[in-house]
Amino acid sequence: MNIVITGGSKGLGKAIAEKFGEDKQGHGIFLCARNEETLKAFAMDLQARFPRTNVQHFAADLSVQEEVTAFAEWIKQQEVTVDILVNNAGQFIPGSVHNEPEGVLEQLMAANLFSAYDLTRALLPAMMEARRGHIFNMCSIASLQAYANGGAYSISKFALAGFSQNLREEMKPYNIKVTTVYPGAAYTDSWAGSGVDPKRLMEAGDIASMIYTAAFLSPQACVEEIILRPQLGDL
Repeated sequence: MNIVITGGSKGLGKAIAEKFGEDKQGHGIFLCARNEETLKAFAMDLQARFPRTNVQHFAADLSVQEEVTAFAEWIKQQEVTVDILVNNAGQFIPGSVHNEPEGVLEQLMAANLFSAYDLTRALLPAMMEARRGHIFNMCSIASLQAYANGGAYSISKFALAGFSQNLREEMKPYNIKVTTVYPGAAYTDSWAGSGVDPKRLMEAGDIASMIYTAAFLSPQACVEEIILRPQLGDL
């Protein structure tokens, strides 16, 4: 299988790539992230640990449409059919609607919604022609429940959930599955140094395991939504 993962150098994207890398079948894994140095280091490490896997990487800021286009064209040049697309790239900026800085909503909509929208639109024609594929859109508990200091981030994640649900309906006739993922707090780099006990949070591998399992169900089954929260609830 050929798997495209955005935001693939750390956090949930890294965990998802590692989960598919563990598969003894071997897969083609195509990673994208903004930081070229971090991305290259992880791609090389992943390839070394899982030699049956073909790991390729491309650095791009997917909040910029031109860079989305460049990444999509690079994927097409690999001459592979995308079997799984994980739209995981995103950004978090805390704040409230009434006082967050000007431009934050536009910035987070570009990072959290337009990145997935534009990349999916670029890769969909080949998937539709092949009449197969699975798209995972990484939303958030913030897509389901507004909270104080969520502001533009929560708005962008609500929008991403709407995109994902619409896409699910559109892709049914093409045998393309769409899964909306709503993870709560999981221990990643963004929580390091926060003072929160890692045992209070989920592990990034928990989300990766659910995505991996959903990806290998029978063709006639689609997990439409994955909701995961820490056992003791949201923070």
